[in-house]
Amino acid sequence: MTSLLAISDLHIGYRENRRIVEELKPASASDWLLVAGDVSEAVADVEWALGLLAGRFEKVVWAPGNHELWTHPSDPVQLRGEERYRHLVEVCRNLGVVTPEDPYPVWEGAGGPAIVAPLFVLYDYTFRVPGVATEEEALALAHEKGVVCTDEMFLHPDPYPSRGAWCRARIAETERRLAALPRDVPTVLVNHYPLVREPTLILRHPEFAIWCGTERTADWHLRFGAAAVVYGHLHIPRTTWYDGVRFEEVSLGYPREWRPRPTPPGIPRRILPAPHPAP
Repeated sequence: MTSLLAISDLHIGYRENRRIVEELKPASASDWLLVAGDVSEAVADVEWALGLLAGRFEKVVWAPGNHELWTHPSDPVQLRGEERYRHLVEVCRNLGVVTPEDPYPVWEGAGGPAIVAPLFVLYDYTFRVPGVATEEEALALAHEKGVVCTDEMFLHPDPYPSRGAWCRARIAETERRLAALPRDVPTVLVNHYPLVREPTLILRHPEFAIWCGTERTADWHLRFGAAAVVYGHLHIPRTTWYDGVRFEEVSLGYPREWRPRPTPPGIPRRILPAPHPAP
């Protein structure tokens, strides 16, 4: 049986994670793999990993995470913001990997048809803890608690004035594309961040949620006919349901996170055909 599979947060800068990617292979030559961001901070590592996977799976679909968008001092590619993202898109296209800038492919295998839509919408600091009214207050609270995402140092929004402004521009463009899709074919929405806020409510440090998505996508799973939503970023792999739609957090995460788990690391999650019946 062919499968539409998904994984994220490979973080191949860790040797253990790199070995997992080296051993990651499809069960069927017709399997597709969705990679929901955070492959690596280095462009060369992103190219290596996605190229390896593209040579094994029939199709690889990539949505960027925040780590790919970092301009880290150790990376020879010092492009920033939108220019860095567009460079990564071209790297992927040269490998035959589908990006958020390409036509959305249609999965015709088991559980299909479904339009697979990789998304890049970022975050806008709207996942705030109760009682915090503004972005400025949310950031001040995060600094006070000592819970500050490294994005604040390395993820530059150029040429936009802020990450929030970049997020709003991405949302407008992505909504336009999704709204043009046929309504009689379900979608699989693939984004690095959860499209709804609820998955962030179990974070150990709730202040971190402001770097985990945007309230502006809260109804996309309903508006755009999602059969499933794939995301990562939280490093809390699990299946949840919202409004009858299945959400799959598919991250590998850091070795210190996956080592204590009873299940073997690096096994992609099956998205289609659906592995879980609706509750």
